[in-house]
Amino acid sequence: MGRTITRRRALRWGAAGFGAAAVVHGPWRAVFAEAKPYKLGTGQPLTGVAAYGGKTSLVGVQMAVDRINKSGGINGRPLELVIADDQSKPDTGRRAAEKLATEDGIDFHVGGFLSNICIACTPVWEEHKIVNMIGVCLDTTLTTSKCSRYTFRTFDFAPAQAKAFAPYLVKQIGKKWHMVYADYSWGQSTRDAYTADIKANGGEVVGSTGIPLGTADTTSFLSRIGGDFDGLFLILFGSDAINVVNQGSDLGLTKKYRLAGDGAVATATQLPAMGNKIEGFVGIDRYLPVFDPPLDTPALHSFFDDAVPRLKKVDPSAPLPDRYVQSNFEAVNALKLGVEKSGFQSRADTPKLIEALEGLTMKEGPDFPTGDKVLRKEDHQAFMRELIYIIKDGTYHLQQAVPYEQTIVPAACKFESA
Repeated sequence: MGRTITRRRALRWGAAGFGAAAVVHGPWRAVFAEAKPYKLGTGQPLTGVAAYGGKTSLVGVQMAVDRINKSGGINGRPLELVIADDQSKPDTGRRAAEKLATEDGIDFHVGGFLSNICIACTPVWEEHKIVNMIGVCLDTTLTTSKCSRYTFRTFDFAPAQAKAFAPYLVKQIGKKWHMVYADYSWGQSTRDAYTADIKANGGEVVGSTGIPLGTADTTSFLSRIGGDFDGLFLILFGSDAINVVNQGSDLGLTKKYRLAGDGAVATATQLPAMGNKIEGFVGIDRYLPVFDPPLDTPALHSFFDDAVPRLKKVDPSAPLPDRYVQSNFEAVNALKLGVEKSGFQSRADTPKLIEALEGLTMKEGPDFPTGDKVLRKEDHQAFMRELIYIIKDGTYHLQQAVPYEQTIVPAACKFESA
């Protein structure tokens, strides 16, 4: 059974290094004069294969909740955060979601890291009519063939990334590619999206290699890769990305081929573990912890300055904020706009909240530091600016910023009847 983390336990975790949980559960009555809090549930992988990403994702949720409560809450009501650990397992995650929906009585949910867990939990949010704002999950099908009226993704997804990145890959790096991907729902759907766009831009995918989640020794997979192609395109995250980059370098693959891939390969929290072996990697992401123009904005500086000390409590090595902090932070803020717009009071108002979120425009500023974005009505998928970068001397160097309008792809979703 997934553990739901109580207010008392969250206070203990805050003191032990899980960011600002203690601030989230502050003096409600003194600040909000007995106002009934909205209950915001968040399911994150705090243990298991994706634990590190889950902990940084939780920091993003906590940052947004703190800011909202310090500014008077939503419609005069505070947010109370109820945290659940999905243990990086779909069955545990679904049980944790059921507990959030029933025993904990949450009003809405922000979270989800591993795509197979997001998919497993979708029926729970539908059954209990709870709006679910995805925090990290990138499986393409979540807003295409498996889209749900109750689920929204307020950040990018593989088809939009591929549309922005594929022209650069083919024209600037090489035409022939071999895919190395995490062999589960996210990796597979992302592989398919990039394969289609590389081909559409005149390139070719000559082969692919799937790596099972949690594979410590990837050399048996990587040693079979060879042939006449220009680059290795990596679709991996966390320890799997670190293992593939380090072990692939040791096998000499980085001397033969250029490295490129999804931004999850080289998040700021992972760069130190790869050292100079990730040098020259070309990636795409929605957020980078650098201030190359056009990223030198007050909103991005403020976000960075708030996130850094919180992340140091999670990891004493003081990693810089990454896409997981950012997407969870902005998902909570998008939810806030929807609640304000709809006048949401309880789950009975979920249809109004859904209507308010559909087509929502988010303007660049403290709540949405990564820039303007729109949450499309037809599939509940957001589109936002994409950043193409290269890693040199251990950090990111922005090569191109692609406006969100140039990333839009046709909707491929048909909602079931509510």
